Formats: sequence, structure tokens, C-alpha cells
Amino acid sequence: MEVVRTELEGAVIIIPRIFKDDRGYFFESFSHREFREKIMDTVFVQDNESRSVYGVVRGLHYQKPPYAQSKLVRVISGRVLDVVVDIRYGSPTFGKHVAVELDGDSHSQLFIPRGFAHGFSVLSEEAVFQYKCDNYYSPQSEGAIAWDDPELGIDWKIPAERVLLSEKDRHHPRLSDAESVFRYGDKLY
Repeated sequence: MEVVRTELEGAVIIIPRIFKDDRGYFFESFSHREFREKIMDTVFVQDNESRSVYGVVRGLHYQKPPYAQSKLVRVISGRVLDVVVDIRYGSPTFGKHVAVELDGDSHSQLFIPRGFAHGFSVLSEEAVFQYKCDNYYSPQSEGAIAWDDPELGIDWKIPAERVLLSEKDRHHPRLSDAESVFRYGDKLY
């Protein structure tokens, strides 16, 4: 696998080696050994999958300590814009984001470390989205920031009138009003 570093420390794009022939394709979607050697040593304990239609925006979510999570995300089918926001107060990239298009054809993945918020928008008719977490989901530890916070300046590539949100995602605070649970330099692993 090829690892592409982003401007956000620890957030990386993973490009798999795909073997194609007239029967189809094969690729190794995850290897703990290679992930540990090239990215970091963490153990994923939960896999999640969602199906969403065009215009859905999910996010920007995170889990608060001690249930903070890293995520390894990929698209099984369709196409999404995947967004990572640095929410570690004091970080040189605090409040900055990286947006990466992921799709079921390239099989690329994005690793989101602890201390970052995550969300995605669906750019295709529908998308099946899958992700691994290195900590179990804890409802009392949910955290989120507004997907449309103007200070973040995220272009979700969906016209505003076509955005589909859950009721919960309509009411998150802006980053400047959110609880400051992560500090740059905190030991999160």
C-alpha cells in the first residue's frame, strides 16, 4: 500500500495495490502488520457500515476521551467527499480541514486519528461507506461540530438546497463554541 501524508498530522490517504484481470480484481484492504509499520500501532475493534443517498451529509463527529476513536474509512460503492477537521486546541492546524474524494473504484482509504472530527457527503446516487474504529462507540461520549460552520469553510460539493441531514446533525455547535476536549500534545493512544 502507498501512504500519502496530508497537511493534518496523522491523517493519511492509503492507496492499495490492486490486482486486476478479466475475472475482476483483488486487493488487500487491511493488514495490521503493514498498517503498524507505515502508519501507527493501533488495534481496530469495531467495523461499521452505512448506506446513504445523494446529498446526505453526515458529521462532523468525534468521540470524547476516554472513548476517543481513530477511524479507517473507505467507500465500497459510490462516491463521497470525506472530510477531516483538526479539533486539537493549540495545534498548528487547529480548525483546518482536509477533504478527499473516496470511491468504490479506486478503493483508497483515509485514516482519521483521535483528536479530529470526521464527516462525509454523498456525491453519487448512493454510497456504501465502511469504517473501522479503534475504540468502541460510547453514546455518552459523542461530540460533534456544525457541518456548515462558516469558519471551517468546507465545500461539501452539494448544493445547499439538496443537503440531507439527520435531526441531530442540524443542531451541533460551531467549533468556536464546542467543548474543548482535545489539546495538542495530549496522549491520545
